[in-house]
Amino acid sequence: MPRTVRDMPPPLEMLCLKALFSLGEGNVKMVQEVVTRSRPLAYTTIMTVLDRLVRKGKLARRKAGRAYVYSLQATRESMRRAAVRELVDGFFDGSEEELMRFLASSEAPAVAVTSGVEMDPAPGESDMDTVLL
Repeated sequence: MPRTVRDMPPPLEMLCLKALFSLGEGNVKMVQEVVTRSRPLAYTTIMTVLDRLVRKGKLARRKAGRAYVYSLQATRESMRRAAVRELVDGFFDGSEEELMRFLASSEAPAVAVTSGVEMDPAPGESDMDTVLL
């Protein structure tokens, strides 16, 4: 079965994209320094992920001396839109109204998700964090 191309990148690619959102542009070493604050990864791993993102059209690269400098092709806003669209299509059959109804319902569990682990919110913490990136 052929794999479909997703607009939303997997977690490792997302870490590199977030690093470039904060840097603006950077080489592999600069991206690695930002990424290793949350997850220690080898230089070659970061290089492979950045090259994959170039092939997917999410990043552009240019030669600067002996290294490549990577810059974003997609805006943070377009990435957020893609993530929300994927959520709506996957869980709400493409209906934004269903998503809004779900969010507004009192039956919707308020659960914080951190690194793939679900945690109950702290008391009094009922507002949803709307920042995806």
